[in-house]
Amino acid sequence: MNSIDPNQLLTHMRAAQAQASQNVMPTNNATSDSQTVDFTKMMKSAVDQVNEVQQTSGKLKTAFEMGDPNVTLADAMIASQKASVAFEATVQVRNKLVSAYEEIMRMSI
Repeated sequence: MNSIDPNQLLTHMRAAQAQASQNVMPTNNATSDSQTVDFTKMMKSAVDQVNEVQQTSGKLKTAFEMGDPNVTLADAMIASQKASVAFEATVQVRNKLVSAYEEIMRMSI
């Protein structure tokens, strides 16, 4: 069973928050490439992780419904809640990105 450690998830979320809150000012030298964050890769990775959590949740729910003795109701419900929280967080990030995009588009040149 592919379970998620809550402490590891919290540590990962804090690291992502710290990385996102850093003010990295790009410069014209070669060292700036090592400091920049590829936003596209970071978002794809986050969406892939959410997808994996949702798939795991679905498999656990199905296994429980089919009467698998190795899967408890608690396992299925915890996985379901993790998937729900991960999806909601992703939706909130998307909403913030859309809001930022709309604000940028309203700016006059």
